[in-house]
Amino acid sequence: MTTFTTGHDGAPPRRVLIVLFGAIGDVVRALPLLGRIRKGWPDAHIAWAVEPKSAPIVQGHPSLDEVILYDRSRAPWSVPSFVRRVRAGRFDLAIDLQRISKSGFVAWGSGARMRIGFHPSNTKEWNHLFSNIRVEEQPDMRLKLMQYQAFGDALGLPETDIEFCLAATDEERQRARELLKDAPRPLVAAFLGSSWPSRIYPPELTAETIRNLASSNGAGSALYPVLLGGPDEARDAELVMRALEGRALNLVTRTTLRDLIAIFPECVASFGPDCGPMHISAAVGCPVVSLWGATAPERSAPWGFADFTLHGEIPCHPCYLRRCPVGRECMWRIDPAAVAASIRRAIASTGAITRPLARESATSGVVS
Repeated sequence: MTTFTTGHDGAPPRRVLIVLFGAIGDVVRALPLLGRIRKGWPDAHIAWAVEPKSAPIVQGHPSLDEVILYDRSRAPWSVPSFVRRVRAGRFDLAIDLQRISKSGFVAWGSGARMRIGFHPSNTKEWNHLFSNIRVEEQPDMRLKLMQYQAFGDALGLPETDIEFCLAATDEERQRARELLKDAPRPLVAAFLGSSWPSRIYPPELTAETIRNLASSNGAGSALYPVLLGGPDEARDAELVMRALEGRALNLVTRTTLRDLIAIFPECVASFGPDCGPMHISAAVGCPVVSLWGATAPERSAPWGFADFTLHGEIPCHPCYLRRCPVGRECMWRIDPAAVAASIRRAIASTGAITRPLARESATSGVVS
């Protein structure tokens, strides 16, 4: 395999910048590339340019030396000072995983002599003009995690197993146990929200799924639900709690991203729509049943759990619209009984998240 070098002496890069600001799920799926870079270039200084909302995912990661925060709430005024800070890092190599003009400008502004980005056909906003090395063209429906791995291939890095190395601290695990102390085991997590309104599973169907799980799960125990989400999910959480007559632990608005990293391992499974917490659950080894409408599991299924994806049978799936013009009909067609059955299947599975690179299957289930 060709060894990537940036210097005339044949040495690997000394200072590497990863540019991927968000979203949360994208940052999670890029973590295996980070680990691959660390294993390939163990002496390199590796930094990650990221926005605050996704920063908790990379902060404290064992393969990362530096987190560079970009506060877009003050944009465009914050851009010049941010680029100056990045440029002060004197990076040899910039890896642009974001594929938009902003990320390309930051990679170019870093001053790195080598700037690697996506193929022009996979970029937006003329992003490719900022890079001088490009990965091979990626099929649109290839798993995004594997699209990120294509950067490792282009850089000549040895192949590795897919590992996220996403773990809670002792303090975070203790906080999770405190939050969950009054909930009877075994637990099933229901993550309610998504950054796209079109992807949200109706709270009525979430409650019906949980009622289906109230009976024996095949191991002699009923599953107790834990509701997860942010402020935008508060109303849906209230509807679920009302439908369940309060028989659930409602942690909506009470957790951070770091809390989720500790909470999911306490659960025997999780379920919900395409969102960042879905990828966090998979990354920490909690079996996850994912529900799909506007987006496609072929591109974004949680790693290791592609066999537990469900979508409603409808001609417009996937539409990739943030807001649905037909009332999220695709999500309404996902039968709660089928979701509950998939959760029981997922619990019975091994739930392993480490897979060789060659295993890239993303099959999906269809319900009518």
